[in-house]
Amino acid sequence: MEIKTAIAQKSLLTTLAPGKRARLRRLLFEFGPGHGTLLFLPIDQGIEHGPRDFFPNPASKDPEYQFHLAAEAGYSAIACQIGLATKYYPDYAGQVPLILKVNAKTDIPSSDDALSTTNASVEDAVRLGADAVGYTLYVGSPRQDADLHQLKGVREDCDRYGMPLIIWAYPRGAAIDKKSGHVSFYAIDYAARLAMEMGADVVKLNRPQINPEKDKDAPAPYNELDVTEEEAVQQIVASAGRSLVVLSGGSKIDDEGLLQQTREIMESGGSGVIYGRNVWQREHSEALEIIEQIKEIMLSSVTRIP
Repeated sequence: MEIKTAIAQKSLLTTLAPGKRARLRRLLFEFGPGHGTLLFLPIDQGIEHGPRDFFPNPASKDPEYQFHLAAEAGYSAIACQIGLATKYYPDYAGQVPLILKVNAKTDIPSSDDALSTTNASVEDAVRLGADAVGYTLYVGSPRQDADLHQLKGVREDCDRYGMPLIIWAYPRGAAIDKKSGHVSFYAIDYAARLAMEMGADVVKLNRPQINPEKDKDAPAPYNELDVTEEEAVQQIVASAGRSLVVLSGGSKIDDEGLLQQTREIMESGGSGVIYGRNVWQREHSEALEIIEQIKEIMLSSVTRIP
């Protein structure tokens, strides 16, 4: 199984056009933990979930809180939508890289027919000084025909402007629910492969969850596989080929679980982690403390991988 070490990261960069190479190199080696790793702070939950995620830490309702945290803590990049990027990022340009998310949806309608429509452009990302563009792809949704066509336009613009493309690949829809669910190994492995084949330079995935009862509903051979979550992550990283992989666990978990998850992701070949609520739902000093621990684990894991 290929493990994408810092040496492998540099090799992957040589396959990219100069603009993409320069921007992605900044994320991997010049900001954040460095050494070929990626630590992203997403703050698009205000659109995706509404304001409810800000209640555990009222200070986080002000985007200034997250932007300041990302710069002070030393993230590889902060990921947000056009409104926040326009109104808040100018104060932090040069201090922390920007990933501009160019599509979004609310969680008010059902996810059975999920489609995240574009609301910004790659040109906006260039104008704002972004180092990458983020696109959310709903794998398996009945509206995937429109989704994939929309992604085609974004990918072509990323190639035109030399902008790295990060695909948030999320399995969704009734068909996925009937085939072991959106967090299953089958679904996330499929998402990793599809995102890579659609041109992702980096793929963002949720960590798979092994559930023997639900996994019986997955197509063969997934319904008969006996793998640990760590082995599943290794296979998912392999399915993403030359695309780098960053993973998260989704909902909030306790500190011990968060740090252990980070260790397992890195040692399974992931290029990094992306944690939002698990970080900024904390008071400022507590957030800085957990971020430092996450970065230490990421770097120690990189040095241990042969």
